[in-house]
Amino acid sequence: MAIMATLQQIDLALFDKVFYFGRDNKAMTKSAIALSRSGDGYLQLIAPAMVWLSESVLAPTYVFALAAAMLLERITYFVLKNTLKRLRPCDFKKNLKSLVAASDKFSFPSGHTSAAFCFSTITVITFGGAYTAMFIWASLVGASRVVIGVHYPGDIAAGAIVGSGIALGTASMLNIW
Repeated sequence: MAIMATLQQIDLALFDKVFYFGRDNKAMTKSAIALSRSGDGYLQLIAPAMVWLSESVLAPTYVFALAAAMLLERITYFVLKNTLKRLRPCDFKKNLKSLVAASDKFSFPSGHTSAAFCFSTITVITFGGAYTAMFIWASLVGASRVVIGVHYPGDIAAGAIVGSGIALGTASMLNIW
């Protein structure tokens, strides 16, 4: 248990540094809110629709792989979040007010981050190309969740691992990677 307590202390200290630095920087706060919203899931719906409408030869593979990976990611995220039940920063630290209302009660892992990394990984595996931009975006979605006060850095790391891992596993099972 000492290891878990130490990790919690480190996570709290990192959270405080990021959150309070971001809170004092209006441009960062506005950017974080916008980046967080970009991870709300609309992109994961619009992108496959646009790829399908483009009639790309890769469209069926991409749409099926993304749908399968995102379904597995959502189930895994939901089970982990509701089994582990880690309180969000504003519920743990009573004097803290997050900049947005979270969509659910618990914080571990970050669903926005998990979905962003799952989406980015499947997209890069299928199409190649702009992998740096995709993973910078996914990382910024995750970081924004700390800046706006709804997640700890550890939630973000776990979300990135869960989302990427599920995407890699799905791609491997479908023989597209």
